[in-house]
Amino acid sequence: MEKDGMSMAKVAFLGLGVMGYPMAGHLEAAGHEVTVFNRTAAKAATWAQDHKGGHALTPREAAAGCDFVMACVGNDDDLRAVCLGADGAFAGMSEGAIFVDHTTVSAIVTRELAQLAQDAGLGYVDAPVSGGQAGAENGALSVMCGGAEAQYAAAEPIMAAYGKTVKRLGEVGMGQTAKMCNQICIAGLVQGLSEALHLAEKSGLDGEALVEVISGGAAGSWQMANRHKTMLADEYEHGFAVDWMRKDLAICLQAGDDVGASLPVTALVDQFYKDVQKMGGGRWDTSSLMKRLKSFG
Repeated sequence: MEKDGMSMAKVAFLGLGVMGYPMAGHLEAAGHEVTVFNRTAAKAATWAQDHKGGHALTPREAAAGCDFVMACVGNDDDLRAVCLGADGAFAGMSEGAIFVDHTTVSAIVTRELAQLAQDAGLGYVDAPVSGGQAGAENGALSVMCGGAEAQYAAAEPIMAAYGKTVKRLGEVGMGQTAKMCNQICIAGLVQGLSEALHLAEKSGLDGEALVEVISGGAAGSWQMANRHKTMLADEYEHGFAVDWMRKDLAICLQAGDDVGASLPVTALVDQFYKDVQKMGGGRWDTSSLMKRLKSFG
């Protein structure tokens, strides 16, 4: 099947959260034949109605006959659940099909599942994403990939439906390693921005004016441009949740231990996010480090 001179594929998408729902939609809009699965079946049925695609009751059923199976679920256990067992995706995939994991998970589960896929004659690309809900909705995600060159090359045009930047960084596992580096950068940046805005407020300095002056220089960042207004307004319902960030930072710290990398700032900010959870902010977005500072008075 072709559309505008491009080859279309039969694709399954497993997991229809705030990221997966629009990502699967972009695949359908690009002309691919898409079947979705979600743990809450009603959501998959709604997606199918909205996008005129198919939906299945099990990952195995969704994956049957597909060229590519994409997943974007919650954590290691969720990923194992959709891949393995009698109703798992691997049981339904045909030899030569490629599994693409967009979940942020540990290197342990990535290597485990990649080996099982290889043993079954399947391809495996780990491809965590960055860009948040807005990036997923706008088809402008950054996709960090690990896997064999040929398998990546086959999957890259499919991921281009929702990826603004899609890049292979090495063999299986390197995509997850890149995502950990991404999360480390975010954690440190948000803490620094929180402290700067907190000092400005406590000193009687206009935070908006401060950002206007410094954002065009070396202090500027995506976090500053996109989160300073809501942080100054004490609003924290605008992005990636603290609970998920702590899950990711735990993976970062374990990865650091595994290779002997020192990550002291990451460890410290992880504890700050633990404080936010204790404040009842597990579902607040990651910029809520500012809320923690304000709690000190």
